[in-house]
Amino acid sequence: MFTDSVELTVSSGKGGQGCVAFRREKFVLNGGPNGGDGGKGGDIWFKCDNNTHTLSHFQRKMHIKAENGKPGEGSNCTGKSGAKKVIIVPPGTQIIDQESGEVLFDMVEDGQEVKFLQGGKGGLGNTHFKSPTNQRPTYAQPGEKGETRNIKLDLKLIADIGLVGFPNVGKSTLISTVSNARPEIANYEFTTLTPKLGQVNIGDYESFVMADIPGIIGGAHEGKGLGIEFLRHIERTEILLFMIDLASYRDLKEQIEVLKDEVASFSQKLGTSRYAIALTRTDIVPQEEVSQKVAEFIKMLDLESSKGSEFDFDEDLPYFIQESVDETLGYDREKPYFVVPISSAINKNIEPLKYALFNLVQQTRR
Repeated sequence: MFTDSVELTVSSGKGGQGCVAFRREKFVLNGGPNGGDGGKGGDIWFKCDNNTHTLSHFQRKMHIKAENGKPGEGSNCTGKSGAKKVIIVPPGTQIIDQESGEVLFDMVEDGQEVKFLQGGKGGLGNTHFKSPTNQRPTYAQPGEKGETRNIKLDLKLIADIGLVGFPNVGKSTLISTVSNARPEIANYEFTTLTPKLGQVNIGDYESFVMADIPGIIGGAHEGKGLGIEFLRHIERTEILLFMIDLASYRDLKEQIEVLKDEVASFSQKLGTSRYAIALTRTDIVPQEEVSQKVAEFIKMLDLESSKGSEFDFDEDLPYFIQESVDETLGYDREKPYFVVPISSAINKNIEPLKYALFNLVQQTRR
């Protein structure tokens, strides 16, 4: 099961009790106090691990506790410290205080570790309280209590490209074609019920990560459909690929306007992200109709069809691409980087799409 939000109570360990003891040896009179200190309570740590992809393993662990420190012993022996508790979370997890809503930590890098709660100090043994006027102290300190916090873990997947579209527009088919992701694919709406990540390889040493979320419908930012539950998974992406269905009963203009409005209503940051547009399912629409629809769509966006590009898009169909991804060389963030008709089923414009997206990703990384 995919889980991307859980509420937890976490507690660090209590310090061990100090010891009351006195030295007792043959031929040693009035040996004096020698009670050892209690051990320190265990700390709570969080660790980010690439091998974890969901928060579902927390469902039956609503209260996570570190180990308590052991009591001190005689002969000035300090009690054993409690073992620290390391909580493993996937990359993209935010640790949020339930009461204030403050983001306490943002776990984004594999191997990242942070100490969240300090364990309680162990109590002092009675050896610390001897003095010329109190040579036989009969008391020791109790250990300090650990800390307890109520927190919420929110998972926001980390990807370079986020796929956005209505249900059943071919997002899952595209990500399965260009990446190592293997989502469920079927001819009905809301096939995708959970977000999927896929790594798209560009040659031997370069790649980028693509995220597919469940389809968005009008009113998603208000809670309609499945999209609102998972829109946060593309909040971290710098680039959006809007997927518009050429074969849908929905008008192309309506599709792009609704999608952009829903994304912007959910997040101001997403509303100003770099973006591109893929017009999908060209394989089930007659080519003459495809050409007409694509040309009209490009014109509707106040753009002009391009003539030739470095990515070798199919010249039999109209398309648009900006000349550069560098804003100093004329790139306009208000416009899509490209508008391209594609078909994952017959591999139409898929390879050029990969390289064009990678070009945009590289500029964003720089």
